[in-house]
Amino acid sequence: MQLQNITVFCGSSSGQDNIYMEQAYALGTELAKRGIGLIYGGAKVGLMGAVANGVLEYHPKGKAVGVIPGFLKSVEIAHEHLTTLIVVDTMHQRKAKMDALSDGIIALPGGFGTMEELFEMLTWGQLGLHKKPVGILNTAGFYDELIALCQKMVDKGFLKKQNQDMLLVDTSINGLLDKMQRYEAPIVGKWIQSEEDSLKDKM
Repeated sequence: MQLQNITVFCGSSSGQDNIYMEQAYALGTELAKRGIGLIYGGAKVGLMGAVANGVLEYHPKGKAVGVIPGFLKSVEIAHEHLTTLIVVDTMHQRKAKMDALSDGIIALPGGFGTMEELFEMLTWGQLGLHKKPVGILNTAGFYDELIALCQKMVDKGFLKKQNQDMLLVDTSINGLLDKMQRYEAPIVGKWIQSEEDSLKDKM
């Protein structure tokens, strides 16, 4: 799969460990090295600012496009040096625009907003609304418990294994990007059949 632009969801905070900022910056640098444009939330603070700076400081022609709702422009402190800053009205418009501009999605560490964005993109993929790779950069084990929860969803019959496999995970930037480039969307449907329904299908 050709990845011309990747959406990155991440925190507008820096976190308590320097590794989060370092890895966000390194991701931006690697995107610029590979000629992949960054689509992100448009802020200059926290991990959001670090990933954008990684793109822009690696190469002056690196592409970093921010998408931010007007009411967050001052709160999240919009980045002044982006290739393009797109201002929208709502959070939903923000996600829809970021999805429309990108060929894949990566989640870095973050809070509620990052989780909501990640799972909406996964749900859209599960429903066949897009066929883009969705990945987690699992910096310093940040997402270990979330990955375990996804496995529990499968074990308890709430999630198909094929849909679980839609979520690509790696601890290294290059490893994750390589997985995303090889990604093929599943062709199976979303719905999980009960044992009773499965037996009916076989009759």
